[in-house]
This record gives sequence, structure tokens and C-alpha cells, in this order.
Amino acid sequence: MANTETEQKPVMVVGIDDSDHSFYALEWTLDHFLVPSAPNTPFKLIVVHSKPSPTSAIGFAGPGAADVYPFVDSDLKKIAARVVERAKELCHSKSVNDVKVEVVEGDARNVLCEAVERHHATMLVVGSHGYGAIKRAVLGSVSDYVTHHAHCTVMIVKKPKTKHSG
Repeated sequence: MANTETEQKPVMVVGIDDSDHSFYALEWTLDHFLVPSAPNTPFKLIVVHSKPSPTSAIGFAGPGAADVYPFVDSDLKKIAARVVERAKELCHSKSVNDVKVEVVEGDARNVLCEAVERHHATMLVVGSHGYGAIKRAVLGSVSDYVTHHAHCTVMIVKKPKTKHSG
């Protein structure tokens, strides 16, 4: 008979950044997939925050880049720490304790696809930023990319537009 403790649970990777959209996606995932059976959830949850490299965040090289580098690096580290803290608090507040939060430096598209490979994930969850066509064309949509490149099911969680009550 299989021992449920040693049995490998399927892995679900949730990609987050410091946006409300990604935290909405995390909360939605917790509420729909994990909370109903917490604390013994059917998935092992791995939350991945891709921290941009200071060089990519600065977006230029040359004189002056070296001067701002330490400040940008420090800011990105603070943001990452805040994101991790917020993600852990959200999970614990919903009694989901089987969670691992990782910070990986790099472009979100590659970071998330690599996390799927590394953890042999069954599902990848990302939030949808709801960018307009132009911004999406310039920035490149992470959700579009992972949908085509991640070797698992991809779920894109859209935050409903807020309705103003009259």
C-alpha cells in the first residue's frame, strides 16, 4: 500500500512579481486548488519570483550605469524580499503550508519555463497583466511565451475588471 507521506505530489508552479495581478492569480489558485483540502493539499506548491537582473532593469550601459547599479540591485532585492514575504503570508493565512518560495534572477519567461523543468511541474500558473496590444508587443507577454514553451499545462488567471457600483 502506498504511503501518502512519501508519495510524490504533483507540483504546481505559480509565477509572481510585485503586481496585484500576480497576487490575484496566487490567491485564486490557493482558493480553487489548495484551500479546499488544506492542510493536506493535492499539490506541492512552488511560488517563483523572477527578479530582473540590475543590468536589464537599468536598461542601458555606459557612463553612469555603474553608479546606479548598486541602488538598482538593492531595490530589486528589497522588492523580491517583499514579494516572498507577501506570498508566504498569503499561503499561511489560508493554511497552505506545503509551499516553497524561490527567487530566481533572470527574465520571467525563461525563469518560469526552467522552474517547470527543474521541478517537473504538472501545472504553471501566471497572472494576466491585461496590457494593451502595443505594450504587450513591446514588452512581450510572459503568458503568451510560457503557453508556447512550458512543458506542462499553463493556466492564466485574469483579474476581473473592477465594476464601479453606481
